[in-house]
Amino acid sequence: MKIDVLTLFPDWFDWFRRQRHVSNALALGHSLEAIDLRATTPLGAGQVDDTPYGGGAGMVIRVDVVAAALGARWRADPVEGRGSRRVIALAAGGRRFDDALADELAVEEEITLLCGRYEGFDERVHEQLATDVVSIGPYVLAGGELAAMVICDAVFRKLPGALGHESSPIEESFSAALGGAPEYPHYTRPAEWRGHGVPAVLLSGDHGRVHEWRIERSRRRAGEGL
Repeated sequence: MKIDVLTLFPDWFDWFRRQRHVSNALALGHSLEAIDLRATTPLGAGQVDDTPYGGGAGMVIRVDVVAAALGARWRADPVEGRGSRRVIALAAGGRRFDDALADELAVEEEITLLCGRYEGFDERVHEQLATDVVSIGPYVLAGGELAAMVICDAVFRKLPGALGHESSPIEESFSAALGGAPEYPHYTRPAEWRGHGVPAVLLSGDHGRVHEWRIERSRRRAGEGL
């Protein structure tokens, strides 16, 4: 998989690449490149934004700036090439990111993430350049960089070998194995702590009963909204 992130702050992703499952994925041949929007802007002095038509506070990232960055990266016209790969604009009003979308993206060969800033993108970025508009939640961030990291984190950990154990991503929160429910509780040593013990079934050695208990607790959590 090849992931490109178009951003005003490419150095933010230096730390992210060092995270274990991300570095594992990169070592397996996958890639994550952070591309500076200012490097190819057609405007002077590294300008990437402008005032909004109709007035109002804040600045808007220009469509020609994003198009120039995509064109330079692909060496092709990004409008004519739209649809040849997933281009995801990160914006608060987009489709809500979830585990199903992470699964969907994990099988793509190439993904491009567009990180907004200020008041976001000129709407023509969404309409003419992006294939998807995605939000990680019903709140506003200063920019799309953290949202891009969330998506990369969720997608990379689904790639074979990234977690070091093939079964790790199978039975976890919101997975198909749990019917989309949250993961069940986990316990480890000590078996007793300040009068609070571990459920007896987990100490029984009966793997069938353990599995049944875990599924039941997962479903209970789903019902409780936890």
